[in-house]
Order: sequence, then structure tokens, then C-alpha cells
Amino acid sequence: MGSRQRVVMSLSLPPDTAKEYKEIAKTEGKTISGLFREMFFFYKQEKLKKEFLALQDYGAEKAKELKISEEEIERLIFAGR
Repeated sequence: MGSRQRVVMSLSLPPDTAKEYKEIAKTEGKTISGLFREMFFFYKQEKLKKEFLALQDYGAEKAKELKISEEEIERLIFAGR
């Protein structure tokens, strides 16, 4: 059976923020650590979404510069698979 490893971290928050954080964790039925893990997961997802959208914008701009249609892009993508 594999053991779960943990690293203890600490952070400082203003008292009002710490109180609100603990209330949210309690309301959500989560531990303080569990709420942090969930928040971190959503942060990473949001960051990935922003990166994806930036790449999508870049690709759209390049396609416009090269005057490549959506149909041509799809054909090129699927031709390589």
C-alpha cells in the first residue's frame, strides 16, 4: 500500500480573511487543507484555460495573416492524423 506524502505549509492572512476562509471551509464541509486543494485545482484549471485561449487567439491571428480558411485548417489538422 502506498503512503500519502504531505508537506506542511504555512501562510499568513489578515484576521478577517482567515475567519472568512474558515467559515467557507466549514460551510462547504471541507477541511482547511481540502478547501485549499480545491482552490488550487480551480486556479490551475483557470490558468490552463487562459493559456488555451491565448493559443487559440494566436492561431486565429496567424490563420488570418496567412488567409487560411477554417475548412483548410480542419483539413490540415486531420490530414496529419
